[in-house]
Amino acid sequence: MEASSNFIHDIVENDIKEGGRYYGKTVYTRFPPEPNGYLHIGHAKAICIDFGTAEKYGGYCNLRFDDTNPSKEDTEYVDAIMNDVKWLGYSWKNVFYASDYFPRMYECAEKLIKKGLAYVCDLNADEIRDYRGTLTEPGINSPYRERSIDDNLDLFRRMKAGEFTDGSRVLRAKIDMASPNINMRDPVIYRIVHATHHHSGDAWCIYPMYDFAHPLEDAFEGITHSLCDLGFKDHRPLYDWVVEKCGPFDPAPCQNEFARLNITYTMMSKRYLRKMVESGTVSGWDDPRMPTLCGLRRRGYTPASIRNFIDAVGVSTSNSVADYGLLEYCIREDLNKIAPRGMAVLDPIKLVIDNYDKDTTEEFDAEVNPENPEMGMRKVSFSRELYIEREDFMAEPVKGYFRLFPGNEVRLKYAYYVRATSYETDENGNVTVVHCTYDPASRGGWLPDRKVKGTIHWVSARDAVPAEIRLYDQLFADPDPMDDSDGRDFTEKLNPDSLTVCKNAFVEPYVANCDKNAHFQFLRNGFFSADDDHTREKPVFNRTVSLKDSWKKMNKGK
Repeated sequence: MEASSNFIHDIVENDIKEGGRYYGKTVYTRFPPEPNGYLHIGHAKAICIDFGTAEKYGGYCNLRFDDTNPSKEDTEYVDAIMNDVKWLGYSWKNVFYASDYFPRMYECAEKLIKKGLAYVCDLNADEIRDYRGTLTEPGINSPYRERSIDDNLDLFRRMKAGEFTDGSRVLRAKIDMASPNINMRDPVIYRIVHATHHHSGDAWCIYPMYDFAHPLEDAFEGITHSLCDLGFKDHRPLYDWVVEKCGPFDPAPCQNEFARLNITYTMMSKRYLRKMVESGTVSGWDDPRMPTLCGLRRRGYTPASIRNFIDAVGVSTSNSVADYGLLEYCIREDLNKIAPRGMAVLDPIKLVIDNYDKDTTEEFDAEVNPENPEMGMRKVSFSRELYIEREDFMAEPVKGYFRLFPGNEVRLKYAYYVRATSYETDENGNVTVVHCTYDPASRGGWLPDRKVKGTIHWVSARDAVPAEIRLYDQLFADPDPMDDSDGRDFTEKLNPDSLTVCKNAFVEPYVANCDKNAHFQFLRNGFFSADDDHTREKPVFNRTVSLKDSWKKMNKGK
């Protein structure tokens, strides 16, 4: 799959060529998540762009935690973010915290006050909003806008000293209340928050707003290319204003924006993902149905599949929605090359070969992965009694059914031809045992003079290992879970079939004896990964993805 175009790389190449604004300088980027939740696949796009751009041009990328909101942040999220970045295959030049820059940011704020470019305002949040105006009407100057420099310095220092309550005062940049860009209408750059910070403790009770902190952090670190999603485009004039008025800085960072990642049937909102975790809708941030990186990892997605998906989506300045099927295509392509094959029976019934010696056990040779011969061969154990899928036998077959039914012959993968002769049922009429005979001459599963249309998989009952297999599907049944135009909220769009648990499954011993997070293709069933709950004594597997895109077909026309 060819990667899509990347306009950011075009910008960087133009910036570093002779005569460009960063000619002779090292390309420096940063990935700046707020540690207030777990990263989702939308963040993976930013990670790949920030780290990938630096790598391509021989530069560096910092991991920076934008921890300017102490009430929502935690070291749990810091650790998780670092783990996710490493898992995706990237390494950073430095780890920084916005909170480490608080003293320098404070100095910049005082610098603005002394230049007459910032003032302490006593309006509350609602009043500030009312004074700001609308898209068609200019704002109104705050009654505190013309405070003297000395008064502003005194009040700001008293804010820092903790004399005032939360929300009673803010520091605002003095720009232009009539600006057509609302972000430039005297934005708040500091507020009072009496809360213990996860990194700086109780050292501060005033905290910079993101729009003030972000450009300063970039400038302090020597960032050349500050790469953000399109939501920050209207904030770029403020970014440039802060850099200019608090500078000079060399190099002065520049901000460029790209379209954020959106995927059908997927919710990309940390706030709403948190609601699902806290309400018990999902089992946690790492629930394999979640779009979080830890959830995708647990489900069995690989770093390569996610990076390939990001490459395929491309980098542009136009918002669009990627098809969920493309993400599934990328993981199928990756696992098809690296996942060993194995056999698992999810809904078993017993198959008894009546003319096969009950004390005999055979072994058949099977390729570990036909797509990758270097992975070698393995042995598959065979005996008189096997487990097969319930759906692979029908007492009264429908038209076009080519698997087992009385009188019909199928191929047992790797082994023999067998013909169904009879079956047993329980008191409810459910088939429990199928009897058959085998043809010894068909060893290896092939007779040139007698073709069969059906091939089924199986597990030898003699050494089958009981397992729990979890069949995951998309969490939402609606292509746009966040669209509430139909009066439904996202909780009403959940897919009731997003998880089916097969508690009575059986797997081959070699499959059961794997480590957590090992990948397999279970023949005819899909790609699976050993869950975090997996042990060799009690195997647990998650379906990563089916073998084919059944979702699109099932939802066609809806």
